[in-house]
Amino acid sequence: MHTHQTDFSKGSVYKNILEVAVPMTVAQFLNLLYNIVDRMYIGRIEGIGSIALTGVGLCFPIITLITAFTYLFGNGGGPLCAMERGKGNTKEAEYIMGNTFVMLVGTGIALMIIGLLFYKPILYAFGASDTTFPYAESYIQIYLLGTIFVMISLGMNPFINSQGFGNMGMLTVLIGAVLNIILDPLFIFVFHMGVRGAAIATVISQMCSALWVLKFLTGKKAELHLKKQAMKLKWKRICSIMGLGVSGFIMAFTNSLVQIVCNATLQNYGGDIYVGVMTVLNSIREIFTMPVMGLTNGASPVMSYNYGESTYHRVKKAIFFVTGVCVAYTLVAWGVLRLWPEPFIRIFDGSGELLSEGVPALHIYFFGFCFMALQFAGQCVFVALGKAKKATFFSLFRKAIIVVPLTIFLPMINRWGVDGVFWAEPISNLVGGCACFITMLITIMPELNHKKERN
Repeated sequence: MHTHQTDFSKGSVYKNILEVAVPMTVAQFLNLLYNIVDRMYIGRIEGIGSIALTGVGLCFPIITLITAFTYLFGNGGGPLCAMERGKGNTKEAEYIMGNTFVMLVGTGIALMIIGLLFYKPILYAFGASDTTFPYAESYIQIYLLGTIFVMISLGMNPFINSQGFGNMGMLTVLIGAVLNIILDPLFIFVFHMGVRGAAIATVISQMCSALWVLKFLTGKKAELHLKKQAMKLKWKRICSIMGLGVSGFIMAFTNSLVQIVCNATLQNYGGDIYVGVMTVLNSIREIFTMPVMGLTNGASPVMSYNYGESTYHRVKKAIFFVTGVCVAYTLVAWGVLRLWPEPFIRIFDGSGELLSEGVPALHIYFFGFCFMALQFAGQCVFVALGKAKKATFFSLFRKAIIVVPLTIFLPMINRWGVDGVFWAEPISNLVGGCACFITMLITIMPELNHKKERN
């Protein structure tokens, strides 16, 4: 693949964003394949597909928690690295990269050990039953062994994208995703390893992605390099990385918290069948959210670089472009899901056992899906411009302050039961998305309008 580096300081802002965002969107889609393909194949294991899918779905909060730590360091270090590049401070940019790498590896080892020691009580606390636990156990035991590979591939890839190498960042994920697609049916069906085979395929794929990231960042094509001397930790630098990355961490952490509360509440009000429905809905949401994540993640290094370079008019153009595209896309996505819900449920449920309960749940869960775009757009701007406190607050606000309480209390109101769990998501999209975006407009825009531009 051709190594193309986008110059964030020149040309059309929209073109710069798309040059990074398109490969990142493809990368986001490919990254989904790690878990999506697992679910698709697991749901088609003869005789046990639905219950095995439910069991693996119980592992998602743990997987999301691991991903949260990649955001804490990678999504914090990436924008800071881009800002330092914009200022011409290459040495500090490399120190940020080196410190991030050390924190990712160290945290990965700690998470693996803790997970292997305590996964059983954790899974039961997350809503496992005696029926679903064996499948959850088979998957998570092996997945945890690959924690370091996940941390490196997801956490260090932003440093490829922050240098303008969007195609190379996409290739990182492409390598692992293609391998996973090939290895999944081999281990699950040919070697008859079932759920355990899906986990082995995922770990091998993630290992190859991690090795690719390290090869590129230590090779000749990169502008900034991962160097041993840049790995000397400095507390102030780590605090800056974590301070900016904490919003992404909290967003992922609270996503995990929501999954835990949803599974436990659904188990209480509806049983294993509704935990399975939520697993499918989460999978569909990941698919349809992916383009928004790709665009906002692609816009982030462009905004960060131009903010560091003091070309504020380019930052404003980027904000309005990202918002417009995200809102338009999510409106179309909502319409598609409203009109044709069944095909998307059948992707993950080959037997059709979840279809009757899944369709009405999907209509509730995705109601007002377009407001979710406002949360992503506002959050993207706060992170890209280094506004850590605001980014952190709105990460907490939508999930921890709105979704979790609603998930617990709505089922109690007027006998809503399981429907109350599904209504929590659209309500949080409306309230949290509008609050985040409006706050961004009234705080960031005046700042950009009054700051002095670089000539």
